Amino acid sequence: MYADFLRKDMRLVLLRILLEMPGYRANSSVLATMLHQLGHSATRDQVKTELRWLAEQGLIAVEEVASVLVCTLTERGQDVAEGRAVVDGIAKPRA
Repeated sequence: MYADFLRKDMRLVLLRILLEMPGYRANSSVLATMLHQLGHSATRDQVKTELRWLAEQGLIAVEEVASVLVCTLTERGQDVAEGRAVVDGIAKPRA
């Protein structure tokens, strides 16, 4: 299903954005803006839902600060973002 493909890709893109951020850290507002710039049209609520899902998988750590989520990539999340590990529900990175 196309919606599943987009969700899996969005999750990978979120991990890859965090991989490029200083300290592997960003807030949900910045991540939503960057997702939009990279071709994903998701609401901030959708982005927060996906970030919480990634946290449940142990791929990011999430701290709620006011109305945003501050996210930090974990070691496992880095492995997935770089294609060294596979998690069902996340697209595999391409060369």
